[in-house]
Amino acid sequence: MSLIFDEVTKKVERDIHLSEVSLELKPGSHNILLGPTLSGKTSLMRLMAGLDRPTSGCVHADGQDVTGHSVRKRNVAMVYQEFINYPSFTVYENIASPLRRARVDKVEIDRRVRGTAEMLHITELLHRKPAELSGGQQQRTALARALIKEAGLLLLDEPLVNLDYKLREELRTELREIFNRRQTIVVYATTEPSEALLLGGTVFILDEGRVLQTGPTADVYRKPASIRVGQIFSDPPMNLLAGIIEGKEVRIADEICFPLPPHMAGLAPDQYCFGVRAHRFSLTRSSPQDVEIEGRVELAEISGSETFIHMSLNGIAWVVLEEGVHPFRIGEVLRVFVDPGGLFAYDGSGKLVRSPFASPIPQSEPEEVNDGGY
Repeated sequence: MSLIFDEVTKKVERDIHLSEVSLELKPGSHNILLGPTLSGKTSLMRLMAGLDRPTSGCVHADGQDVTGHSVRKRNVAMVYQEFINYPSFTVYENIASPLRRARVDKVEIDRRVRGTAEMLHITELLHRKPAELSGGQQQRTALARALIKEAGLLLLDEPLVNLDYKLREELRTELREIFNRRQTIVVYATTEPSEALLLGGTVFILDEGRVLQTGPTADVYRKPASIRVGQIFSDPPMNLLAGIIEGKEVRIADEICFPLPPHMAGLAPDQYCFGVRAHRFSLTRSSPQDVEIEGRVELAEISGSETFIHMSLNGIAWVVLEEGVHPFRIGEVLRVFVDPGGLFAYDGSGKLVRSPFASPIPQSEPEEVNDGGY
């Protein structure tokens, strides 16, 4: 199955949910919709499923115009954020329900139910009902019911968001392996850059109903084409520092000056916006090239085994991600270090002109992501 959107727009009264979206999903591909809440991910999936109709534009599946076809006429399965299972059915009956509606032979139903349950590690739960399951087990059941249909299009709308951290990590890894073994088009929506990177495939960056950038997930992460893409594909959002290139130096906030890093060689003297991801900062100097920045702590946000340190300098705010628990005081003056080799450079229009990865924009060669995190 292939799926093509041709300049699809979706409006609800005066609100524009999607604006002139064009994309192509190839057979057997797995695709990630990455964007903040209300960016258009669910609206796009509902159009893919046939639950809604576009205001304008066309949808084609396998070369046929299916713009007006309802979900009943499409070969699609969908998994939502909530654990949607039939409460009066056992796990076995929940998983088998799509095949029974399709009047599949009982022997074949049993074979496929048990095979799918084994793949998702819920074989021992087949006799239970949803009320007897944990959240993770219920979501595995919902996934199994969607997978057993062997639909041409599988849509997953933030299916792990309501699970705890450990379960999310476990299921993400399993899902990636499942996707790689199937010839179904998979579309997976998420707000989390780390989840997108783990799942791989092709990513579509959405914001305010528009597709800002698309490509292999690792490539888009390495070379976010605009400031907004860089912010979306970083958690926390990419830090932005306005500065100027003068000769062979970079000057930021009139107080920070350092030699022009090699990957920015050849950029014309001008004003730029420099982007740096939070994990590129460190509380200790790791190399002679590191630049020291002194700022005041505005908040130290401890999250598990990491601390997000919100800092400011002359009105410029940035976030430092540091491993470990660091209960800094608000107002405390703190020195941090950053490697200039990790800076992105954006021009006055917000377009990427230099990335710390590989060759100058727009040339690129595939390579492994190795950036110490996201």
